[in-house]
Amino acid sequence: MSNVSQENIGLNHEKITIFLSKDDYMPAVEKALKQYAKNATIPGFRKGMVPLGMVKKMYGHSIYSDEVLRQAGTILENYLQETKAEIFGRPIQTITQKQYRFDMNNPEEFEFEFEIGTKPNFDIPLFTNNEAIDNYKIKVSEAMLQEEMEKLQYKSGNMTDPEFVSGEDNVLNVVFEEIDEQGTVVENGIKKDNSLLVKYFTPAMQSQLMGKKNNDSIEFSLRDSFDEKLLPAIMKDLDLSPTDDSAKDKRFSMLIVKVGLVEKMEIGPEMFEKIYPNRGIETTEEFRNVLENEIQHYWNSESRTRLHNELFEKLVHETPIQLPMQFLKRFMSVGGEKYASPEEVEAEYDGFEHQLRWQLVSDKIIHDNQLAVTNEEMEQATRMQIMSYFGQYGGASLDMNAEWTDKLVSKQLADKKFSGDVYNKIITDKLFYQIEQQINLLEKEITLEEFAQLPSSRHHHHTH
Repeated sequence: MSNVSQENIGLNHEKITIFLSKDDYMPAVEKALKQYAKNATIPGFRKGMVPLGMVKKMYGHSIYSDEVLRQAGTILENYLQETKAEIFGRPIQTITQKQYRFDMNNPEEFEFEFEIGTKPNFDIPLFTNNEAIDNYKIKVSEAMLQEEMEKLQYKSGNMTDPEFVSGEDNVLNVVFEEIDEQGTVVENGIKKDNSLLVKYFTPAMQSQLMGKKNNDSIEFSLRDSFDEKLLPAIMKDLDLSPTDDSAKDKRFSMLIVKVGLVEKMEIGPEMFEKIYPNRGIETTEEFRNVLENEIQHYWNSESRTRLHNELFEKLVHETPIQLPMQFLKRFMSVGGEKYASPEEVEAEYDGFEHQLRWQLVSDKIIHDNQLAVTNEEMEQATRMQIMSYFGQYGGASLDMNAEWTDKLVSKQLADKKFSGDVYNKIITDKLFYQIEQQINLLEKEITLEEFAQLPSSRHHHHTH
């Protein structure tokens, strides 16, 4: 008679042993042999008339080993369901597992050993320690507003095409390409088009740019080349976080595609209409208010992104979770589609554990607060995404609930990758909203310069 035993072999690390007698598996072997004989197609015999002895001789050992292993797997699966075991990944064979030679003519007793890593129970200190977390609000200054207005004057002004760079008002159409210290282009690195005024660069960089023509290029690091106030916006354009200090040392090659010179447009109704068509903006005050709100909205979003990054790091590193490291490393080595060497496992383990800790914490918050995403939310988010896309092409006034959008929404959501991305976006928004409700947020008003100087969140794992 089969039986199952379990013993602890480490921190959240268990060994499950399954004992099989021949009475446990031989009925299944006999049944499989008969089924095979019934369906086998062998030259010289009609289908279903192949002698059982011939099937045993030709396929017996293979069927026998398959059924023994299948029986062991079924017993293991049933045991895990009965014990309601919360495990990582799936069970793997132990190093001490005896290697059997399966011989149908000599049925024997088998012992199969599996190891599992069990998910730990844990609490989240961030929700109970009442720690004050700074929630920064960046104040839109008069200088920021003037700077943005001047940018828009250039943007809406008339462009001429001089031969070379001659002053700070020149506009450069450029291509940024990430390079290493040796000046070699980084494989799969950042590559972006941009349009920049020469005045955005540091004085030293501006002097290097003087006299440059179309198709000239120049190499630099972000930190040394851009005005400190403008660097966050440049980094954002390059899909880098303005608060990531190390990213400021990235090096780039900048190819000048075109040198231009803009005659700034005069601030007035003509410019307002050009920047914000059909908004009916007539006075400078109205224009400033709209612009200030846009700038505030942008930096509120940046501040929230920074807050969420900090909360992510705190939850990952300061939540005491006891992980079965020994099991996880073995699982990384032999539990995947291909074998990973000990060196590969060590190189990847920290990143794997970091992500695993976040998965455990986020799953717990989602479960404890019964967070879910409804079909209506999926459809609404998809509809908004579609309308946003059409809005870029002059369709901003389209009816979001028009009948023609229904088929498009259904088609988009039938795409598993698209629907997965939409689901993850919604559940992540709900997750962070829930986290914000459960912690002590302290709003702090700061300048953009102070925000740019804030250190990035770096933590060490909480250990017991």
